[in-house]
Amino acid sequence: MGKYIRIEGGLTAPEGFTAAGIHAGIKGKGSKLDMALIVSAKDAAVAGTFTTNRIQGAHVKLCRQRVAARKARAIVVNSGCANACNGPKGLADAEQMAAVTGKELGVDCKMVLVCSTGTIGIPLPMDRIEAGIKIAARALSDTGGPLAAKAIMTTDTVDKQCAIEVKIDGKPVRIGGMAKGAGMIEPNMATMLAFLTTDAVVESRALQKCLAAAVSRSFNRVTVDGDQSCNDTVLFMANGVAGNRPLNEKHGDWQTFTGAVDEVATDLAMKIAKDGEGATKFVTVRVKGTFAPNAGVVLLAVLVKLRSATRGTLNVTLA
Repeated sequence: MGKYIRIEGGLTAPEGFTAAGIHAGIKGKGSKLDMALIVSAKDAAVAGTFTTNRIQGAHVKLCRQRVAARKARAIVVNSGCANACNGPKGLADAEQMAAVTGKELGVDCKMVLVCSTGTIGIPLPMDRIEAGIKIAARALSDTGGPLAAKAIMTTDTVDKQCAIEVKIDGKPVRIGGMAKGAGMIEPNMATMLAFLTTDAVVESRALQKCLAAAVSRSFNRVTVDGDQSCNDTVLFMANGVAGNRPLNEKHGDWQTFTGAVDEVATDLAMKIAKDGEGATKFVTVRVKGTFAPNAGVVLLAVLVKLRSATRGTLNVTLA
């Protein structure tokens, strides 16, 4: 990985972040984890990208508004119910999730972002949601990243995490992340959620540019079944605990930082492709040299041959 050192911990690998993954009963009886909470120890710069679908879940509308303020402290996520196509009640429930989380954490509820994933058209079970938030707030831990990653899964067969460390201004800086997604995956995001964290100091507008570029090179290049969804969200929090000089496009280590973010986003996107519903093979095609005019046709023929040869569903990455 060159400058990048792979580390453990997912989104709690960066300093100043805690997380929890708990069972709130949203998915019914049993012990399945279905609620995650991610918290920064201090106000963090925040960036976000969202689905381009005309139909958008309640949390997408709420997060768009709050990300515009460029600051956040926490993200609460439930799985098992998408809170989409529920009209005004859906938005009110998303706001209530943020209000309860803010109260439990002792922070302004407007600094809390909300995400939901699961079945569309079913109202959130708010009694279980509110009780679960209280449990999650008590379960927060700086080693809670792996449990949080499991709690956001729906049809995923495995959790998806990544964390790396780089040097910025000679200081160790960490970027961590988790994602979910296996079906209804289409470019311009899909039925997927992803959350990134870093302890780097990053100017908020630069953070948004960094995330948008990383998403365009990773999550927006994944397709499993060609179906786009209404809840797709990627959120990125930078709390500045590492103490480096503020990062922006003029900083000497900007390319190092953005390259590290690309690495995490690409790793998570590839894990979504590998876990695609029905996928049995994962093939990487590396193309070198100048493309001839008919190279696209030739490459397509190669992919068709590969799919036939593997005799299974094939997910392909181009590198």
